[in-house]
Amino acid sequence: MSAPPRDPNVDVAALRRLDAAAIDAAYDAWAPRIFAFLRRLGASAEVAEELVQETFVRLVNHAPTLREDTRLGAWCLTVARNLYRSHRRWAWLDGTRLLELAAPPRPPGPAELTAATELQLRYERALATLPEAQREVLLLVVGEGLEPQEAAAVLGLNAEATRQRLARARRALEEALR
Repeated sequence: MSAPPRDPNVDVAALRRLDAAAIDAAYDAWAPRIFAFLRRLGASAEVAEELVQETFVRLVNHAPTLREDTRLGAWCLTVARNLYRSHRRWAWLDGTRLLELAAPPRPPGPAELTAATELQLRYERALATLPEAQREVLLLVVGEGLEPQEAAAVLGLNAEATRQRLARARRALEEALR
């Protein structure tokens, strides 16, 4: 997985003014990445799409209160992650998706198989075997290019706990790739 750009150029000041072009730019820059992040966490395509939409509804609702130095990617990923966790809790509580929650993410389909290289497939399969906590930190740091301290904020952890989780995740991924 190649490192994505740090943070696409989205004007936070324009977002704070609820400028439609800035909202569209934020959506265009982050919706595909948030969708991919949620899918890799284990959300179905339908759930991931719903959570992406809800993430941007929340962005619009909270945009006037964003700080000028807000890292939009970290903010959106935090919201998406929290929405996903909340979705999982509710799905568990209603009991209808208990088996879905315990199941690992589905293997790639035919379209994905033809589009991906063998190395990417091996990486995705290995990533899917990791516990969710390890998968999250790797996706944030390696996949989304966040600094470990930014990932710590998204995960609600302190820097040292995040560093340890990241180290364990990297070791587990190496082991799974063997």
